[in-house]
Amino acid sequence: MKRIFAFMLLVAVSVAWSIQAQAQRTTTAENMRRARKEAKQQQKVSKKLSKKQRKAMKKYQKSQRKAAKANRRTR
Repeated sequence: MKRIFAFMLLVAVSVAWSIQAQAQRTTTAENMRRARKEAKQQQKVSKKLSKKQRKAMKKYQKSQRKAAKANRRTR
């Protein structure tokens, strides 16, 4: 019984080590693919933030025009 348990434990450990070793091995093609994917995602985030900034700037300018117009009326 102990021998079977020891053998099963040995098999489980060896399988775990082989999976971990495979996970660490990455090819240059895979690295390039990941880099492209991350660059694309970064570009998307950057685009989204710049769009938000443009929208906020437009809103600010509109409020400034509105305030100037209201200021002219009160004189």
